Amino acid sequence: MSTDSPDGGEELRRTVEEVLLGGGRHWTRHDIVERTGVGPERTAQIWRALGFPLVEDDVRAFTDGDVDALRAGERLIAAGIITEESEALMARALGHHLSRLAEWQVHTLWAWLNRGRETPLTHSELASRAAVLLAELELLQQHVWKRHFAAYTGQVIATAQADAARKVTPGAAPSPDGTVPQGEGLHVQDLAVGFTDMVGYTRMTRGLDSTELVKVLDRFESLTGDVVAEGRGRVVKTIGDEVLFVCDSASTAADIALELTARAEGEKRLPHLRTGLAHGPVLGRFGDVYGAAVNIAARLTAVARPDTILVNTALAGELSGRAAYELKVLRPVSVRGYSRLRPVLLRPAGSPRGRGR
Repeated sequence: MSTDSPDGGEELRRTVEEVLLGGGRHWTRHDIVERTGVGPERTAQIWRALGFPLVEDDVRAFTDGDVDALRAGERLIAAGIITEESEALMARALGHHLSRLAEWQVHTLWAWLNRGRETPLTHSELASRAAVLLAELELLQQHVWKRHFAAYTGQVIATAQADAARKVTPGAAPSPDGTVPQGEGLHVQDLAVGFTDMVGYTRMTRGLDSTELVKVLDRFESLTGDVVAEGRGRVVKTIGDEVLFVCDSASTAADIALELTARAEGEKRLPHLRTGLAHGPVLGRFGDVYGAAVNIAARLTAVARPDTILVNTALAGELSGRAAYELKVLRPVSVRGYSRLRPVLLRPAGSPRGRGR
């Protein structure tokens, strides 16, 4: 049966859902409430937070997997790990990040399955291949998640041990490293924040077809991702022509920014880069970051010239006196939210004086 016919497409969709979700859509919203004990308002809130539209009460839209997931959330609440209030926040963060991943994977797999074929795959062929490929993707994703979980667990343990050595009691007051526990998914910590973007990206895209644009974006993401990872920073997110990253120290962020600039200058396929860095308290919330340091880093990037790095005075103070860097205080600038923001030009020691602003 081909997916060209409406019946064939619907049958394939049901098969894929059963493979992924552990069964078909058997339950209505009322059934979900009865089977989990989670009230209708909260189930609707969680469903919307995950990024799915609500369905009518009598529509059989939910699977056994949905029931199991809601029950898992209730067990986390009962254990005191999360609260009813934070459950929707957690669901929204998971839905946001995983929906983007799922969209990319589906398009990639669909293109691969149909590449070079004169006739579409039959329903049975698609279903059998989907079962194998989805299992492989699940294994890979679970392993990568566990690796990151282990890495962040190690960081938290190291911080806790350092606090214990200083005889710091966790609580409302900040510890010397700037960490303030804030509840589920939230923490405040002094970090270095960096934004790097491609200069003239909008103008450049007007002259590129989709294939060429993908190559530029792939190279930009590969370059920034590699340099940030090698420098022991963390990419928070990539937004088109811009990458946001964070580091535990100002010197780490400075080294990453300098390396990004140096490597990009040798890349013929990439336009010039510019970077803004700021240091200060940062609110971490379900994998994203917020706060004045994030805003300042973004504003500094917007006013930086090609192949330059601008930092705020707090980050410059952290680097002051280190032989590896040259710092030049520039005249104040007026940007959105800051009427007199004072940038500091960061260069590697011994760099030509003609570079920069």
